[in-house]
Amino acid sequence: MNNPASPHEDALANASREEIMAALFANMVIQQTNMAMMLLGRVPHPETGQVIQDLEAAKMFIDQLEMLETKTKGNLNKQEEGLLKQALAALHMSFVEAVEAPGQPAAPEAGPPPSSAAAPAPETAPPPAAEPSAAADESRKKFTKKY
Repeated sequence: MNNPASPHEDALANASREEIMAALFANMVIQQTNMAMMLLGRVPHPETGQVIQDLEAAKMFIDQLEMLETKTKGNLNKQEEGLLKQALAALHMSFVEAVEAPGQPAAPEAGPPPSSAAAPAPETAPPPAAEPSAAADESRKKFTKKY
């Protein structure tokens, strides 16, 4: 029972409660984002390698992150708030793209890789303009009804 502590345990022992909570919060946001991205067909399933698309399940994860954003408003530091905003922006864009092209898995570079959660937000990227305007308008209507 006198095992020496691992370096991970040493880091946790030296971390403040706030640092631990911030790390757990970031981990949860990244986990929810990765699950939604997988269900939107952006990331292959980690065990099977198959690309799946389940928009209703993905919407549930997105809704949970939106609820978290609402419930924690004013209680997050800038990094936590930025991570959550970036994750939601990427998920909203991916959701719209998945609705516009149902059943077609997206190119892997369209979604952020799981480890790049701290990268700059993709909010400034212009949406693709390849869709006809009537179909794009209809997709936007569906999107705005859900959010």
